[in-house]
Amino acid sequence: MENILPTSDKDFVESLIPQRFPFVMVHELSEYSEIHLLSGFEIKEDSLFIQDGFFQASGLIEHQAQSVALHTGYKYYLLGKDAPTGYIGAIKSFEAFTLPETGDHLKSEVTILNEVMGVTLVDIVTTVNGEVIAKSQMKTAVK
Repeated sequence: MENILPTSDKDFVESLIPQRFPFVMVHELSEYSEIHLLSGFEIKEDSLFIQDGFFQASGLIEHQAQSVALHTGYKYYLLGKDAPTGYIGAIKSFEAFTLPETGDHLKSEVTILNEVMGVTLVDIVTTVNGEVIAKSQMKTAVK
């Protein structure tokens, strides 16, 4: 199966991450390089982490972490290998400037800062309609 970016092929995107419905917080892979990824997620009414019509900060963190997992999963896909399971090792910083609402389309840009022995340090910036709504820096580890 050949998938050309950008893609929002649900089955393909979900095959790249370990999470399954209803815990999937990414649905689009727009750009990929060894040190960069652009992901997307449309917030629906039945999304987890919705409270009073707003997607909570915990959901933003999970979306950002799954964006990192998507980077790893796509890298392994290109190598013809199954993606390993990953974990958030540490959240160095996280700022939410505003909470997105039902119907908003999140775009997250992942920048790989360092990767050593299965531990990856990343910066993540999440936007809605071009406006930065959240930033984080986290370490993820693969099993």
